[in-house]
Amino acid sequence: MENKMTELPEITIGIDLGDRYSNFCLLDKSGSKVEEGRIATTKDAFGRKFSGMEPVRIAIETGTHSRWVHRILKEAGHAVIVANPRKLRMIYQNDTKNDRLDAEQLARVARMDPSLLKPIHHRGEQVQSDLSLLRSRDILVATRTRMVNHVRGVLKSNGLRAKKCPTRSFENHVLELIPEDLKPALLPVLETLHSLSVKISQYDKLAETLCKERYPETQLLRQVNGVGVLTALCYILTLEDPRRFKKSRSVGAYLGLRPKQRQSGDSDPELRITKAGDRDLRRLLVQSSQYILGPFGKDSDLRRKGLNMAEHGGRVAKKRAVVAVARKLAVLLHRLWITGEVHDPLRHSAAKTQMA
Repeated sequence: MENKMTELPEITIGIDLGDRYSNFCLLDKSGSKVEEGRIATTKDAFGRKFSGMEPVRIAIETGTHSRWVHRILKEAGHAVIVANPRKLRMIYQNDTKNDRLDAEQLARVARMDPSLLKPIHHRGEQVQSDLSLLRSRDILVATRTRMVNHVRGVLKSNGLRAKKCPTRSFENHVLELIPEDLKPALLPVLETLHSLSVKISQYDKLAETLCKERYPETQLLRQVNGVGVLTALCYILTLEDPRRFKKSRSVGAYLGLRPKQRQSGDSDPELRITKAGDRDLRRLLVQSSQYILGPFGKDSDLRRKGLNMAEHGGRVAKKRAVVAVARKLAVLLHRLWITGEVHDPLRHSAAKTQMA
């Protein structure tokens, strides 16, 4: 497959996917335009246009429609490249940017060097459906948090203050605090909060069932203190296949937990992380890192490393320590997934002691 991608294809097609219509451009082996136009962004239209065609190389950008378009084109026998638009400035920073030119640019880059498009990997349908369950849960959690903050804000503006308590039981703790004149405004919100908590609890049970029945490998990841059902499941679903990464160390960079680099001559400034990759998994890993470094975290190599980094530098050092532990955690989880070994939280510390 890699050799085919390095050879100049007979025909290369670039498709700029739009919500209603998509523009395409066909180039021959010499780079001359053979055809260009647009088609409706529907399954029927793409099937009619590309299913009866001889296998060619096709480049599309990742987006809302790229998943099903990729599937249709692959089933038709084409070599499909799903490009990361953030990595191709000549397209999204073009002064004369339009859909027709974007399709042509995609085709020209895909014809000469597909690696410049930084191809991404689309997940399988089943994995994507299961991941949607976690995404839906996150939406409900975010909505519940906003509603809790709204109630707290209304009470505070009336000289009242709700005590700290778990979010899932907030409506029970705050009910007695609400005065009569605010009940018409806040009681419907509390009822909705209760309903959201019930729905979120149902999602949690579904996630637990998925781990047991469909993704038993999550148990390997949950050996690490601070990694729960949601983090383990999201990790497995997001990476899908651990063999995609030749080295476990690559996972941290893939999830955007690696610092940016702008080295030039003697200048090599410390920059923030890239925040590439899946945002939700990165957030869960950071939350697990905060637990590991928090008061309830158990003694481990990760905890010792993080606490040592956080000792000097104040608040900034603590933030860097959390991100560093999250990055190391991403690497560790991949290693456990690949090897299936029993996790020893103090493995490195014990090895250093023996050497000493």
